[in-house]
Amino acid sequence: MAITPSSTTVHPGELVQLVSPSNKIYFVRAIPGGDLQTHRGVVRFDDLIGLPWGSQIFSHLGSTFFLLQPGLADIIKETRRNTQIMYPKDIGFILMTLNIGPGVRVIEAGTGSGAMTTALAWAVGTTGKVISYEARPEMQNLARKNLDRLDLASNVEFKLRDIAEGFDEQNVDSLFLDLPNPYDYMAHVQRALKPGGFFGCILPTFNQVEKLLLTLYQYQFGFTDVCEILLRYYKPVHNRLRPTDRMVAHTGYLIFSRSILSNEKITFPQEDSEANHEFNQPD
Repeated sequence: MAITPSSTTVHPGELVQLVSPSNKIYFVRAIPGGDLQTHRGVVRFDDLIGLPWGSQIFSHLGSTFFLLQPGLADIIKETRRNTQIMYPKDIGFILMTLNIGPGVRVIEAGTGSGAMTTALAWAVGTTGKVISYEARPEMQNLARKNLDRLDLASNVEFKLRDIAEGFDEQNVDSLFLDLPNPYDYMAHVQRALKPGGFFGCILPTFNQVEKLLLTLYQYQFGFTDVCEILLRYYKPVHNRLRPTDRMVAHTGYLIFSRSILSNEKITFPQEDSEANHEFNQPD
């Protein structure tokens, strides 16, 4: 059973999040007759079914856990991985900027462990489709298991192939690349996207971004943005509120652009312009 956002109590077979007072997190399915064995004692799933979310529960040793419904960010951070996964702070902005929602058809290349795939599958729902390309079978197998665990695999079409061979699809709404050399595939991207479609990419270094920017203009992409997302948490103590000691700062450069149709060659920008990123101010 997939996560049911509108549910108020735990259903049989539902994915649940058990959190100890020390913030140790366990994700389990509430399968009747099953249990979770920890050093803090055994939690029986029969005791969870029917309880309201947010309930305090106890192991057979009397240890405390809190019963929570998993959020997408929690699930992604706990994704089983063989490689570095994308951070929720980046994924959320990507979903908004690429206009990912119910019914959207989106291609991603570089499935990896499936963190981004999970978010895309969650967002497009049963009426959309994620087409995910990966050249490494071991990574695709891991991603498929991660998506199966969340009952989201049916929203995804997995393809084991190097995208140097091109994409099978045309006129998709959005396309996202998590690859070190996206500039080598822009001809394929252009053919796969519908006119006006949304393109996005994440890259770790300046020189990769510079090369991609030049390639985007060569392939008639426009309305390009480059940004990074910095996230700072604060210690939630009412009488000594201050930033936490560590910050999730730079994780990658995000590049967004739109596929456009033009009879004229787009001029490469020579000067910076911030006009598109300023709020209109009242007179």
